[in-house]
Amino acid sequence: QVHLVESGGGLVQTGGSLRLSCAASGRTASNYIMGWFRQAPGQKREFVASIMQSRASTYYADSVKGRFTISRENAKNTVFLEMNSLLPEDTAVYYCAADPAPYGKSWLEASYDFWGQGIQVTVSS
Repeated sequence: QVHLVESGGGLVQTGGSLRLSCAASGRTASNYIMGWFRQAPGQKREFVASIMQSRASTYYADSVKGRFTISRENAKNTVFLEMNSLLPEDTAVYYCAADPAPYGKSWLEASYDFWGQGIQVTVSS
C-alpha cells in the first residue's frame, strides 16, 4: 500500500509558475511509475505527465509539453511537477498516482493503483 499526499497548489496568474509535490509513504515509491493527472470542472480526468522508476524516461501530454516538468527524488519518496507559463485552461484538480508495475502504459489512468486526494490549481486570466 502507498499513501500519496499532494501539496503546492493554489492560485496563480496567467504566465505564472507553481511547483506541485507528491510525498509517498508506505512501500518504497522509488519502485513505482509515478504520474500526474488532472480534472477540470465538468471534464474527465486526463493524463499530464509520468516518470519511470529510473527517472530516465518521462512522458507528457501534448498540452503541457515544454511548460511542465516532472521529476522525482527517490531518496525522499517525492515526485514533483514544475508548472511554468500557466494558462487558465490548466485550472484543475491535480492528482498524483503510483503504478507498482515495472513497466506499463503510464498515460492511462487505469494503470495506476494508488492515488492522492488531489490538489486545486487555479490560473486566473
